[in-house]
Amino acid sequence: MKSVAFVFSHMPYGTSSGLEGLNAALAVGRLNKNLGIFFIGDGILQLYPDQHPEIILNRHYYSTFYVLKLYGIKKYYLCFDSLVERGLSVKEFHLLDVNIVDSKTIKKQLVSYDHVLTF
Repeated sequence: MKSVAFVFSHMPYGTSSGLEGLNAALAVGRLNKNLGIFFIGDGILQLYPDQHPEIILNRHYYSTFYVLKLYGIKKYYLCFDSLVERGLSVKEFHLLDVNIVDSKTIKKQLVSYDHVLTF
């Protein structure tokens, strides 16, 4: 099967792109285990545990990312440069056993995928 990369680059709330990307990854993950999940830019906030979406009357879907592991998906990458830019700590991102790598490594990894979908 062809490899597919899912890139999360937007904040979790304000648009539906994060939830749509998660749903797409879950759907593809049922059929194809050759996936990579990437969190870059504001997309790293998709995995930030201290979210309070109920304040803006949204549903909290952060923990749904864990379901990806149950589908056998094992490649998760989080951009270290994005963490530094936002003043966040590596310790806060523990949901998926992500590989925390610099932006150059992320670019090298993305090139190896047949398809790249950005959300």
